[in-house]
Amino acid sequence: MLELLTSPEAWAAFVALSVMEIVLGIDNIIFISILVGKLPEPLATRARQIGLFLAFLFRVILLFGITWVIGLTAPFFTVPFELALSDGHKLFDPEISWRDVILVAGGLFLLVKATREIHSEIEHEEKSLGKAAADTFAAIIAQIVVIDMVFSVDSILTAVGMADDVEVMVAAVLVAIVIMYVASGPIADFVKRNPTTKMLALAFLLLIGTALVADGLGFHIPRAYIYFAMAFAALVEMFNVMARRARRRAGG
Repeated sequence: MLELLTSPEAWAAFVALSVMEIVLGIDNIIFISILVGKLPEPLATRARQIGLFLAFLFRVILLFGITWVIGLTAPFFTVPFELALSDGHKLFDPEISWRDVILVAGGLFLLVKATREIHSEIEHEEKSLGKAAADTFAAIIAQIVVIDMVFSVDSILTAVGMADDVEVMVAAVLVAIVIMYVASGPIADFVKRNPTTKMLALAFLLLIGTALVADGLGFHIPRAYIYFAMAFAALVEMFNVMARRARRRAGG
């Protein structure tokens, strides 16, 4: 353990893993921010704490069971037929692994959840007296648990090969979770105060869900493309928020 503290390779791996875990944690933060926005403040803070604690717990458990996690990538079923384009490119990977199943199931869950939330937001705008979504605290925690498990598997499998020591991986995950916790509160409050930002966050969930399904089917969409699109859209939305505030000040 002490030799890790003086090893440049261990520190380099720690920094790289921490950055990667923080970037991958953006998906978690967006999903949790959307869900806890429905709860009154004391419960919202509690749900956010539980959600991020479970995210850390699942990642640590998977790290100590890294051999089992790697085994999730082994095919356990082969589809007896193939679909291919005219150029010979396969539409999906016929060899199915448990990782593929988890990613597809998690992606579909995100797609369904985001679609329902968008529909709820639109109905709420059209019917100002309509009843808001009434997800219970327990139901919200259950949804956070499901998506935490999916993101944890994806995160740990992405981290495999970046470090040789589990201690370094756990430390990187802990740093990422702490930063996610600090950022999740302000992000959740901002999303709650700005309806258009909430709709943008839901659109992000649709994009993330689509990427997970595609990855599970054998189409890997580089995360850099996804996060660049999200960052660009968030920048545009930030300008919109600033413009609205400026108009309110001018009008007031």
